[in-house]
Amino acid sequence: MAIAALTSSSSSAITLLNKPFLPNRSSFFSSNSHSTLLRFSASASVRPRFPSAAISTVAPESDINKNETPKIKIEETQVFACPICYEPLLRKGPSGINLQAIYRSGFKCGQCNKTYSSKDEYLDLTVTADLDDYNEVKPITTELFRSPLVSFLYERGWRQAFKRSGFPGPDEEFRMAEEYFKETEGGILVDVSCGSGLFSRKFAKSGKYSGVIALDYSENMLRQCKEFIKNDNTFDNSTNIAVVRADVSRLPFPSGSVDAVHAGAALHCWPSPTNAIAEICRVLRSGGVFVGTTFLRYSPSTPWIIRPFQSRILQSYNYLMQDEIKDVCTSCGLTDYEDYIQDSFIMFTARKP
Repeated sequence: MAIAALTSSSSSAITLLNKPFLPNRSSFFSSNSHSTLLRFSASASVRPRFPSAAISTVAPESDINKNETPKIKIEETQVFACPICYEPLLRKGPSGINLQAIYRSGFKCGQCNKTYSSKDEYLDLTVTADLDDYNEVKPITTELFRSPLVSFLYERGWRQAFKRSGFPGPDEEFRMAEEYFKETEGGILVDVSCGSGLFSRKFAKSGKYSGVIALDYSENMLRQCKEFIKNDNTFDNSTNIAVVRADVSRLPFPSGSVDAVHAGAALHCWPSPTNAIAEICRVLRSGGVFVGTTFLRYSPSTPWIIRPFQSRILQSYNYLMQDEIKDVCTSCGLTDYEDYIQDSFIMFTARKP
């Protein structure tokens, strides 16, 4: 009943603006040979620790001379991929992992011919992007956070309440995560289930990564993320942060293309933690690091007699225990598992071998 009340009251609580900007899909990727198509290139002040292998191809010289047109350059740097076939996306527009460049760009999969655009101030890389008739409904643990009201309240009281369960607080959690991510500095970091971008913004401000991708399934959370960035004077158009809508069980990145993945207070909301962690393992490079936090099903101090009842009450969410999280990580191919527990809070990390 509480969830229904939150959702029903959300429409009167906040009004959100949609800002479509791209040309229609039929003319977006035209055959104009003067256009430059880019796979993706990240211009950053930080040199990537694991630089992506770039592949450049040009039209045959004979064809160029015959038509007297400039060369068409295609670069592949293995960043964004089609969520359907995982083929690296072609990009039309300015390069870079920053809000302005991505807002002015369009993307297309050369394999399945599907296009993706930055509408509503985020890049939609879900399988259902731009579908006219079908709207996928997720479990309540996901749909709750798509609510405009919950998205608005997340950093305005909701997240602060986590301290009651042992969460140290965003600043300390960020410091702890940074320790685990030291070896990935200079690379691409993806903050999955980023919510309103609380940690995405911290990672971007640190200047330690060549690109930070704030990724969530909730449209309204991403709008909040964009709004926080817009109102923060420490961010500018060159800050290497992108806001992307995607499904954690279908991440829009080629295999072995990401250096670090962070998931703050997220695992318990995923419809399938095993599918999500398997996807995270797929996109991580060899040596890449995954760091996550979540609520345990119950804390070490919870009396054993009430544990079965507590588990039944919380069964809508995927609250796991320490050994279960380790088991899922290792079964998905991750190694060097470590964790830290405080009351019902757990921070865990593992590495792609």
